[in-house]
Amino acid sequence: MWAKLSRPFYLTLGCLCLGLGFIGLLLPVLPTTPFILVAAFAFSKSSERLHAWLLNHRLYGPLITNWQRHGVIRPRAKWTSVSLIAVLAGPSIYLVSAPVYAKVLLAAICACVVCFIVTRPGTIPGDGA
Repeated sequence: MWAKLSRPFYLTLGCLCLGLGFIGLLLPVLPTTPFILVAAFAFSKSSERLHAWLLNHRLYGPLITNWQRHGVIRPRAKWTSVSLIAVLAGPSIYLVSAPVYAKVLLAAICACVVCFIVTRPGTIPGDGA
């Protein structure tokens, strides 16, 4: 019975995370990469076709593979992520009329995401890239 329930659960989770990951491309507070990684995991449990599609995706495939095998975020992906967070979140924090605690919370979330990204290894061991 659990197997019958788990496949739809993981498929739904994968689709939800994939959608949130795509939304995260536009919103600096919503990180894309963790949602794409969870989607890959969920699809591996529910849909071979969607899992293969995600692993073979020209943009997300290498990121997922590097993360799954080595816990690596390549320098270009780090630079792009941190730059987009700064460019999109910075003005949001400064220009949006919101309570100070909301601005501080947004800045803290962005700082945590940036710290996580920059502290991950940038090269695959033995790769030299």
